[in-house]
Amino acid sequence: MAVAGQEIHDKTLRSRSYHDRSYRQGFLGALSDLQKDDVLQDVVLEIQGRRFPCHRLVLSAASPYFRAMFTADMAESRQKTIVLKGLDAVMFGEILSYIYSGTLRVSLDKVQPLYQAADLLQLDYVRDTCSSYMAMNVERSTCVDLYKFADAFSVDIVLNRCLQCICRHFAKIASSEEFCSLSVGQLTDIISHDELDVKEETTVWEAVVRWVQHSREDRLHHLPSILPHIRFNLLTSDGQAAILEHPLVREDPGNSETIRNMVQPETSTQKTRVGMDTQEMALLFCTSKKEMLCMNPRVGRYISCSYGANLPPVVTMTVTSDNDIYILAGHSHVELSLLVYNHVGNTWEQVSTVSRSRGDDLPSDEYLVEVDGCLYYLTVKMSLTADMLVWVRRYNRHTSQWEDCPQPELEGTSDISVALSCGPHLYFFTNTEMHRYDPSQDSWSKCTPLNAIPLLCTAVAFGTTEIFCTDIRFRKMAVYNTTSDCWRLSNAELPSLRNPTIMDSPSLFVLEKQLHVLLRSYSGVPAGADDWQIFAWDRFQGVWEDSKPTLPAGDWKACGPVCCVARMYLPCLNKKRTGTRSTMHP
Repeated sequence: MAVAGQEIHDKTLRSRSYHDRSYRQGFLGALSDLQKDDVLQDVVLEIQGRRFPCHRLVLSAASPYFRAMFTADMAESRQKTIVLKGLDAVMFGEILSYIYSGTLRVSLDKVQPLYQAADLLQLDYVRDTCSSYMAMNVERSTCVDLYKFADAFSVDIVLNRCLQCICRHFAKIASSEEFCSLSVGQLTDIISHDELDVKEETTVWEAVVRWVQHSREDRLHHLPSILPHIRFNLLTSDGQAAILEHPLVREDPGNSETIRNMVQPETSTQKTRVGMDTQEMALLFCTSKKEMLCMNPRVGRYISCSYGANLPPVVTMTVTSDNDIYILAGHSHVELSLLVYNHVGNTWEQVSTVSRSRGDDLPSDEYLVEVDGCLYYLTVKMSLTADMLVWVRRYNRHTSQWEDCPQPELEGTSDISVALSCGPHLYFFTNTEMHRYDPSQDSWSKCTPLNAIPLLCTAVAFGTTEIFCTDIRFRKMAVYNTTSDCWRLSNAELPSLRNPTIMDSPSLFVLEKQLHVLLRSYSGVPAGADDWQIFAWDRFQGVWEDSKPTLPAGDWKACGPVCCVARMYLPCLNKKRTGTRSTMHP
């Protein structure tokens, strides 16, 4: 008996399980073929007059809703034709295609009814995919509509993303027709947030007035419940008096009394909105310390934020027209991460990844540029034959993918290049040639070359019609007019430099509608406060004024030929967050 038992044990040890990797795909393919060929179908679902022959077994396996319908003692379990209500026929067709193929097609115009259908049929994957897709497509033009949908269906991930977007762009969104379609509960939820990006509380009051007057008869009685969410103590006395004189307030003495009670001294502790203490600041990075420096030399404010392991080495950056700060960062020669700055949280959040261009063994410059709401990533390399090569890719926010774009047709060679946006176009130029990309035509055209500056180093757009650039020693400055397609040398008298012979590359930037230049005397050691010079150009006088900066020590870099400027939320910068340390420098 012992021998027999040992033999059985040995056979068990020799047994193996084999997994057929192609079985699942083949099985789904076979089911899809049966459905297409109308074979073995045993039930017909009728939706909005449209008939869908199906297999009970397949539906039951895919959806708890159908499993309950066909396995419980329900009338539908015995019917050959079942009429389903509360579903859209087109959306059910998409659902059925997913059930039989495992492939789901989602677009912005159908994601909401698709979510509703998935919610009814208890298809978790479809519902979660739709939620993620909506969250990924929250932007200024879609946030109100998605917010209302997310609120109705309690889709928290979308709801929170929409609230962030509405708060960030409140002034513009509040003037839109979509804003007036909010319910009173949604309106009060929005205006209650500290994160509203408004300069003054009058903007909130005006938004409420606009919402009430959009349907005055139906909404006027809601005003008493809305007023407590407006922070009247943040208004000046003149602002408070103007509101008390407003017809909507004067019509109801109770409204006046509510407002008067809210501006009493004991209610003066109301928090300011996040947008009430903002400032334009130029942004620099110190890769070795993983720090960002926000500076406004005009008022002598310098705030450095340390992000520790949360911030990979920054390669290039841009600030969008919506004040979003994006960076491409990472250690890898193969791939970079696209991160966006969370102003309120003072943290960086990864959005996507992008592969670095071919020929990684060649010297390269990399640029991240925003044009008309789209991000473009340009990689410039010198080939082994000394030809300049440029790869251009555009980030598609709806798919979270990077797409190839046309390349400029370069004729000459150069070791130095600049890429930036000005108005509705992307510009790429060197010392000897200039190219303009038009996103609406998806094509490049040649412009008048610079020629006047042999050692081009830095450039910046001033408004939508001018581009300023200078050389690596800050000895010449040229101005390009995008309307007339012509260059001219600036007659501005350049400032005297402490040590121009060992100066590092200058960086131009526009801060509070004034042109600035950042200069550093390079000594090969970590820079101290005395190594930096920042000049502001008085365009009317034609002179450069020394800002006498007090930058903290560090190897600060502009991360490209353009020193980016953003409107920063000072209370958020000064808060200490997990993994983030902020320091104010005098």
